[in-house]
Amino acid sequence: MPNITIKIDDEKLILQAKVMAAKKGTSLSALLRQYLEDLVAKDEEYERAKRTALQDIKQGLNLGGTALPREEIYDGRLG
Repeated sequence: MPNITIKIDDEKLILQAKVMAAKKGTSLSALLRQYLEDLVAKDEEYERAKRTALQDIKQGLNLGGTALPREEIYDGRLG
């Protein structure tokens, strides 16, 4: 399994993160891995929803009703 190295210069942040991980009964590495997995999953979900929405826009949505003739719309008969 590949490893990554990150540099965080804020010692207070590192200590707080380690305490948080300990409270959750896990390691800082596992906590970061879970965060990255969640981040990637949310991005993938967003991209899927975006593709679906764009496809729906291209296809159009049938909302029922009947189409109005062009003349009726522009003759001012609607209000």
